[in-house]
Amino acid sequence: MANHTTETYIKAAVQALDSKRGEDIQVLKVGDLTTLAEYFVICAASTTTQVKTLADEVEFRLKKDYDVMPHHIEGHDSASWILLDYGFALIHVFQQSARDFYGLEKLWKDAVQVPIEEL
Repeated sequence: MANHTTETYIKAAVQALDSKRGEDIQVLKVGDLTTLAEYFVICAASTTTQVKTLADEVEFRLKKDYDVMPHHIEGHDSASWILLDYGFALIHVFQQSARDFYGLEKLWKDAVQVPIEEL
């Protein structure tokens, strides 16, 4: 993670999601609430194919542009929810029905919502 800030990577992840038409992209600053990560990035997709496409694009962009790889990936087989764990951030890509079911925004309602324009 050379001379780049965590916010640089978050912005790149959001841009990757947006470039593949990710829906309702949210960035939550959770570092004061948990040791899991400093940020959660949450995104919805219409289909399982789009869930995979979005997750793959984030992984591709962060590796290509910044040589940053996820420590762990969950859910790539089912693709209703893929989690990319980068340590500094957890990138959650949901099929909309799974996003509604798990309600991460409600679970982490005390997190600071970061306006995407401010990244």
